[in-house]
Amino acid sequence: MIGVCIPAHDEAEHIGACLDAVLRAAVEVIDEPVQVVVVADACTDGTAALARARGCDVVEIGARCVGAARSAGIEHLIALGARWLCCTDADSRVPPHWINAQLACGSDAVCGTIGVDDWHEHPPRVAEAFRSHYQNRDGHRHIHGANFGVSRDAYRRAGGFAQIVAHEDVRLVEALLAQEAHVAWVCDPRVLTSARRVARAPEGFAAWLNARGMAAVPAV
Repeated sequence: MIGVCIPAHDEAEHIGACLDAVLRAAVEVIDEPVQVVVVADACTDGTAALARARGCDVVEIGARCVGAARSAGIEHLIALGARWLCCTDADSRVPPHWINAQLACGSDAVCGTIGVDDWHEHPPRVAEAFRSHYQNRDGHRHIHGANFGVSRDAYRRAGGFAQIVAHEDVRLVEALLAQEAHVAWVCDPRVLTSARRVARAPEGFAAWLNARGMAAVPAV
């Protein structure tokens, strides 16, 4: 079985588009079932109901911690028998070949790339800073929880997601590399994610973008 884990904190605005994209990718997997779990972490909106309405499993926690949410979702999927674990974020949209492309790498883990198709919340300099910084190629060294996959066995050997509020994905990949796991750093598949200014997790993508916006603002 293939598992997909999506942590979410009050993501009713985005979770529908995220799950529609994930479920389209699941249909493309013909040899194995795909189970999707949304970890509704301290949600006060309709996130959990929207996920259940699409036939996804929902795990509800109150940690307000993305590392704890990813860990809870992955443990749920492993208990169901998942051998490969895909991770994305609730404000992201995966391509139809997302799961198949990860499996085709034949690696212990896959680090894919992200893209943004809507920059309206930021001045043009932020999009320019992102494009100039980003390694849009195979062999990049970006790590995104929005586009990550790992085998169950490699995940276990590396100790799993740390229950921390930021950089849990980076910590896991570092642990995988320390275990000499084979990590595929691939440009494709690319996942589209939001460039929203209000962050759900500290020190994440939104924080990086906001810092780029402030960097070009003269001091008063």
